[in-house]
Amino acid sequence: MTHAALLAELAACIGDAHVLTGAAAEPYLTDWRQAFTGRALAVLRPANSSEVAQVVRLCAAAGVAIVPQGGNTGQVAAATPDTSASAVVLSLLRMNRVRAVDLDNDTITVEAGCVLQTVQEAATNAGRLFPLSLGAQGSCTIGGNLSTNAGGTQVLRYGNARELALGLEVVTPQGEIWHGLRGLRKDNTGYDLRDLYIGSEGTLGIITAAVLKLFPLPRAQCTALVAVSGLAQAVQLLQRARAGFGAGLTAFEVMSLACMSDVTRAFPQQRLPFADLPEDAWCALLEVSDHSDGPHAATRLEAVLAGALESGVALDAVVAVSGAQSAAFWHLRESITLALARAKACVKHDISLPVSLIPEFVRATDQALATAFPGVALRVFGHLGDGNLHYNLLPPTGASNADIQRLVHDRVHEAGGSISAEQGIGQCRVEDLQRYKSALELDLMRRIKLALDPQGLMNPGKVLPASGSLRVP
Repeated sequence: MTHAALLAELAACIGDAHVLTGAAAEPYLTDWRQAFTGRALAVLRPANSSEVAQVVRLCAAAGVAIVPQGGNTGQVAAATPDTSASAVVLSLLRMNRVRAVDLDNDTITVEAGCVLQTVQEAATNAGRLFPLSLGAQGSCTIGGNLSTNAGGTQVLRYGNARELALGLEVVTPQGEIWHGLRGLRKDNTGYDLRDLYIGSEGTLGIITAAVLKLFPLPRAQCTALVAVSGLAQAVQLLQRARAGFGAGLTAFEVMSLACMSDVTRAFPQQRLPFADLPEDAWCALLEVSDHSDGPHAATRLEAVLAGALESGVALDAVVAVSGAQSAAFWHLRESITLALARAKACVKHDISLPVSLIPEFVRATDQALATAFPGVALRVFGHLGDGNLHYNLLPPTGASNADIQRLVHDRVHEAGGSISAEQGIGQCRVEDLQRYKSALELDLMRRIKLALDPQGLMNPGKVLPASGSLRVP
């Protein structure tokens, strides 16, 4: 079948207005970081899972690859096509319905194109909490969140996206629909297909809908911004917070003072509520959820912070006295990525390590980078509560970004950590995955890919190399 004939059949399936080519397709072809721009045969915008299945069947018959795309907010260009113009981009943004809310079962069923913030608001309107929370929540979609097993700021209490999903609806590479939208918390009937698709970045099939867990709305949330002299002290503060709040500790973020300074320079309307901190200081952002009331939450938080200040673990602390001040503290944290986006040369890492190893890892790796690349500037922040750091840096002029990344990832691997904690592999980290995964792990991943997608048409070149190099010996 010629490409022209395929496009005609696709238009008959989903409508001419939703087969985009030329200038209309361009907004879908560049990743969020603007590091990769691809080309596509067309951008397709189906309205429901049946149309997705029809599209996949047509493309499979024509041997045309498919790049699924949600909000296109990812950091590793997993939803961006290559430059061959031989694939279609399949946008799920029209599939944005909340299908059902089951309060007795504490679940919400949504389509993959639902924006995360829309799901949060639907849960709140029903008197429940959907806890997945990301800086991009106003534009990222549930399908993208699940395909990358997104983390965010409340993993410490509620887990990653995988822990928040009970059932899925998936279109397979053959254009079949797996109707797995079961809101069951217990189901031991064979292999867990749900967990196979979550985190696979669209390389095994296309998630079109999901049943997600809901939780009781906390009666009160209390936020504090705390200054500490280093990461070792931040870990000590984390242990005090865990002991003091247990499951009530819903977030524990850390940000270097350099990151905070970038934010206040880029966005002068934002202010850090501390003065005269040492240059190597860090800030910790704590959030406590309470099912009693606001005064009870504040009293518990102030008691833990008072002990930290008296012992010298903390240098200073400010407890938010209003929702507006709490939002301002979170806005500081969420603006770091935007501030760094202005530094086009930023080299980003999304690593995870056991919390106990993080202070020494950062100290030693900072030193190794300074020795190997004089003038390097570190910009480190992240989710200390679950061991995930965004270990970013601004390289000196003339330095090789690839050499910098190799140094950092080698040290992460040696320490038993992960080179991708929550952002995925996409096309940015394919070579790294080949370097650090064991031969057996890679072989098992290839076998799964070949079994489910023998034509290699699902998001080729993401996570694993393109199909031509996937043959199992």
